[in-house]
Amino acid sequence: MMGILFYGFIGILTMGAACLVKTENAAPAGGGVCTETARRMTRRRALSLAALLFLFTVLTGLAALRIDVGNDYGNYVNTFHEIYVGGYVVTEPGFNLLVRLLYTISGGENYLLVFAVFAAATTFLFLKAMFDQSLDFVLSFALFMLLGLYFRTFNTVRYYFVLAITLYSLRYVLKKEYGKFLLLILFAALFHKSVLVVIPLYLIAALPWKKWQVAVGAALAVSLPLFQDFWMSVLLKLYPSYENTVYLEQGTGIEGSLMGVVRCSAVLLLCIIAWKAVKESRANLFYCKLNLLGLALYTCASFVPLISRLGYYLITPHLLLVPGILTAMQETGKRAEGIQGNRGSRQYRRTLLYAAVLLLSALYFAYFLLTAHQEGVRVLPYHTWVFTEREWLNGSYIF
Repeated sequence: MMGILFYGFIGILTMGAACLVKTENAAPAGGGVCTETARRMTRRRALSLAALLFLFTVLTGLAALRIDVGNDYGNYVNTFHEIYVGGYVVTEPGFNLLVRLLYTISGGENYLLVFAVFAAATTFLFLKAMFDQSLDFVLSFALFMLLGLYFRTFNTVRYYFVLAITLYSLRYVLKKEYGKFLLLILFAALFHKSVLVVIPLYLIAALPWKKWQVAVGAALAVSLPLFQDFWMSVLLKLYPSYENTVYLEQGTGIEGSLMGVVRCSAVLLLCIIAWKAVKESRANLFYCKLNLLGLALYTCASFVPLISRLGYYLITPHLLLVPGILTAMQETGKRAEGIQGNRGSRQYRRTLLYAAVLLLSALYFAYFLLTAHQEGVRVLPYHTWVFTEREWLNGSYIF
């Protein structure tokens, strides 16, 4: 219970600090008004940077100070050890090189340093992506915390580091700077090769969809559950390290993908309700297409082991899509100000949707905290090496 209250406090504290972050940078021109506005903007920017630094410190500190928190913490410690002594590992070369470098610099198997470095890098990238790319940083950050995404970074640290990179890479897809996008994803693949799947998926979502293309995509999606053996053989050729492992027994089925289906369906409903805000924004339309691909993946490919790892590449942009839609609705309401009664109804609908998003996210956060101790998540109870003399090494506690 104390762990639930502690995580709840961290959520409230950080979301409160996020409210101090402002991303508006425009200032009117002209005389003293401009000077005074510039001063306010400077103070606002300073306050925003201070709040961002506070968020980075709290979130990085909480992740870096943990010990034996996370479903695969012990497995990672063992993997670090095997990398350091030259044993056989299936992790990617970039990850192996970084672990070996940090162990060499620290003069021994300082796995706490490795976890701290990944915590800092992952937190920085998520904050950077949301600050630079979201139209409403406060709401994006609230979703980041309430949907449990931050606390899930305590698991599979290299995967969530790569996930943060993919969120940041979306800017290059939207700018059509595909060379930078490819280079960034190829760099991320040095830490988790599953990220390569976003190259075709993100580029497909960036293209204008024609009816015949949608029909082909729908047929492909339907073929996934109908020809499971064939598609599994294709996946095993792409990821041979999974063959003859326990991971093949972890096909979740639609029940295991239910939460992903619910999230994608809820966001799709929001897109339908505010379709004008979606279709008039290239970014929102792009993120909406990613959500559709995510929904298809969770429903039609639920037999694939660890499907959530692929699904998260498609649904993490919800952090940008939901604020983008609600902000666009607000702007549309302002443009309709001259139409009697129109603005009021639009703003009322937006307020209701905003409140619904926060309410549903808060309910999910409560559900997440109540299940955070379970196998597969295990981010509770929280332990820190600061207040313990125990040291986790190679699957055993050393006192």
